[in-house]
Amino acid sequence: MAKRVAVILSGCGVYDGTEIHEASAVLVHLSRAGAKVQMFAPDAAQMHVVNHCEGKATEEKRNILQESARIARGEVTDLAKLDVAAFDAVIIPGGFGVAKNLSDWAVNNKDCTIQPHLEKLIKDFHKAGKPLGMCCISPVLAAKLLPGCELTVGQDKTCEKWPHAQTAEVLKDMGCKHVNKDVSEAHVDVKNKLVTTCAFMCNAPFHKVFDGIGVMVQETLKLA
Repeated sequence: MAKRVAVILSGCGVYDGTEIHEASAVLVHLSRAGAKVQMFAPDAAQMHVVNHCEGKATEEKRNILQESARIARGEVTDLAKLDVAAFDAVIIPGGFGVAKNLSDWAVNNKDCTIQPHLEKLIKDFHKAGKPLGMCCISPVLAAKLLPGCELTVGQDKTCEKWPHAQTAEVLKDMGCKHVNKDVSEAHVDVKNKLVTTCAFMCNAPFHKVFDGIGVMVQETLKLA
């Protein structure tokens, strides 16, 4: 029987929404595995809109659900309507939208709060023993809501290949066990049914990010 997977988006575009290539990779790997997918996003305003040519915020206002529809080819549902009982697993791609729209991590770091619907959903999936797959920056959501969990955002030593490694140190400060993994790998926290991979937290070629997300998807489905 096909596994039913909810994919939660946070807009469209790396600097203010979902990282498009990560979302696409998740969808391709789920499709190849024969999973039945439904996409969700909050029906709310983005924190801000970033000009992706300049990397600067603009005065424009955009809606997270409407922007996510660009990735979902129009087939996206309000996050408030997600019924945990209807799914076997949930996957959350990365992008700054996770840190700006699904939480306020971008502003408050380890003292962040999570979007209320999403906080309840993550806790409910976990309580039901249903796996959570997360990549790039989205594991910070698990770090906040699942104390002591094991996860990866790549490596914990900053260098040209790993420009965001300081995030790993913050996760350790939050009481999580960070496991160093390469971009092509994923870490499985069996106890919490949490599967994570670094994706674009690594300065890596697109195909390696794609492959690492594939491992994350496969391991998530194994737990479902």
